[in-house]
Amino acid sequence: MMVDIATRVWNHKWKIDPIVRSLIDTDFYKLLMCQSVFRNKPGTEVTFKVINRSRHIRLAELIDKSELCEQLDYARTIRLARGESTWLRGNMFYGKRQMFRPDFMEWLEGYRLPPYELNQCDGQYELTFTGKWHEVMLWEVPALAILTELRSRVVLHEMGRFELQVLYARAMSKLWEKIEQLRSLEGLRIADFGTRRRHSFLWQDWCVQAMQEGLGEKKFVGTSNCLIAMRRDIEAIGTNAHELPMVYAALAADDDEELARAPYKVLEDWQEEHEGNLRIILPDTFGTKPFLKNAPDWLASWTGIRIDSGDPAEGAETAIAWWKAQGEDPRQKLVIFSDGLDADRIIALHKRFRDRVKVSFGWGTLLTNDFRGLVPGDRLAPFSLVCKAVSADGRPTVKISDNPNKAMGPPEEIERYKRVFGVGEQIAQEVLV
Repeated sequence: MMVDIATRVWNHKWKIDPIVRSLIDTDFYKLLMCQSVFRNKPGTEVTFKVINRSRHIRLAELIDKSELCEQLDYARTIRLARGESTWLRGNMFYGKRQMFRPDFMEWLEGYRLPPYELNQCDGQYELTFTGKWHEVMLWEVPALAILTELRSRVVLHEMGRFELQVLYARAMSKLWEKIEQLRSLEGLRIADFGTRRRHSFLWQDWCVQAMQEGLGEKKFVGTSNCLIAMRRDIEAIGTNAHELPMVYAALAADDDEELARAPYKVLEDWQEEHEGNLRIILPDTFGTKPFLKNAPDWLASWTGIRIDSGDPAEGAETAIAWWKAQGEDPRQKLVIFSDGLDADRIIALHKRFRDRVKVSFGWGTLLTNDFRGLVPGDRLAPFSLVCKAVSADGRPTVKISDNPNKAMGPPEEIERYKRVFGVGEQIAQEVLV
């Protein structure tokens, strides 16, 4: 049964409709990575920090601190429900049953989100999580979803009932026009990657249902959100993220040679656990070109690659050239585009690469939070909010990316990593989301 979102917002009371309602209201790859960390790095101490890259949006002046604490504290009360545990234990993911090991599931069934630290500085919230890596890493997605939705609620609470109906009608029409654009793409494969910076859970769920109906199961292949995947009986999609090589590199940072090997050590550990379509390379943490240049031969046999920063077409061309140099047929490889996508870019990339590789798209914020131009002052436009591991066992983490505007870490460490990994000149690009 479809929810009347505008009426739900108008009648809204957070205790009835909390922002985070389940431990599996998270990205599938967070659970996959958590299991890997649980197995391979159980004693590592990590600090995660929420970072607002859109500094002009002063979240601490928009969002009431007590409301933020209520939502964070409520999230800490949630435990894995019996049906959710059954789904994780027994469902088939990527053609494999029992993806999650019994020892990990036993731990997860008793897990609750650990304590957080919240401060304010220069109009922004400083929200951090420190503890054992596998315990604190699951804060990332709920923390981002809570902050993003609370910011939306500030605007929505000022609107009248009919105004809300019109707002959501316009947003629905806007998304449906995009879906109609994408329908004509032969061989399209696209998934929802929009959990972390969504407008709201209810809106993300509506977007997924619209994609299901508008594109059909052959073109709309699933969602990264585990809760929605379970409820809508669709595929849970996801592999791994920058978090793994960032932390592994920080742990190896005392020695240049060990640091240079760290990104490949991550994938050695991953390969021991997973096969098939879970063997997807994410190469841009310390620069795509140097990563592929120095990659061991066995990585060329992996299923594909995810392009998540820089010029996406250039990233795909780099991957195609690397596969050819390794004696692999690019037409048998999967390229997943996942950075700042909207309909026009999806169409252009699909047309350019569909006959050269297997193309797939992870459509994120501009699927689940595109309210641009729908309210005065554009106060519901999406913004760039991330939650990253900033230290591991007391050592700072670094991310270089293929876009220097996404780089993070102490400046002196960034320069050292660039030297160690052989990162050349980079072209800065605007970070929209």
